[in-house]
Amino acid sequence: MKVLLVEDDPKVAAHIEQGLVNEGHVCMSANDGATGLELASSNTLDVIILDIMLPMLDGFTVLERIRASKNTTPVLLLSAKSEVDDKVKGLRTGANDYLTKPFAFEELLARVEGLGGRPHESEDKTLIKVGDLTLDLVNRKVMRGDTEIDLQSKEFQLLECLLRHKGKVVTRSMLLEQVWNYHFDPQTNVIDVHISRLRQKVDKAFNIPVIETVRGTGYRISDAIT
Repeated sequence: MKVLLVEDDPKVAAHIEQGLVNEGHVCMSANDGATGLELASSNTLDVIILDIMLPMLDGFTVLERIRASKNTTPVLLLSAKSEVDDKVKGLRTGANDYLTKPFAFEELLARVEGLGGRPHESEDKTLIKVGDLTLDLVNRKVMRGDTEIDLQSKEFQLLECLLRHKGKVVTRSMLLEQVWNYHFDPQTNVIDVHISRLRQKVDKAFNIPVIETVRGTGYRISDAIT
């Protein structure tokens, strides 16, 4: 993927840029909002990582101008601010995701790859198939082989989210945001409860487990069925 990083802290920027390059991504960088906006406007990008507190133009202003120009490139906002109001403002301005500093690079990478791998609405699939597991979005039906699996609404959404990020780690924060629409971590065990129920239905009676736990990070679809 081609990623634009707009971050004025040289240590943070170097850490992120090196990590992305090590993972095989191309990373452009800017250390102020005006340069970041110029690069965002003149390049075809897969994801933009945008800090909020920037010189010249702050991240909110950069984001507003990006969206005003009809640029739909996914944007991940970075901020040292953890207040809910800032997260809500960023998301309402047009951000696709929000990550509070300090953060683990593994989570940033998972979010960036998740954003970069999201299909455009016009390319969205109505049938997702991984190994012997099939998820039918139109008829809200899940099959493993010839066996139909009855899922509750949130279980279905959880499985859909994991399958759409096939091959990538989906963090707990991502699941809270994409399935429950929580843009912060409310210290809830709702994910654990629903993942446990989902595993009982899609894994217990089958030889190859579908859902794999990535300790300390989140979940992913097991490579064994892909």
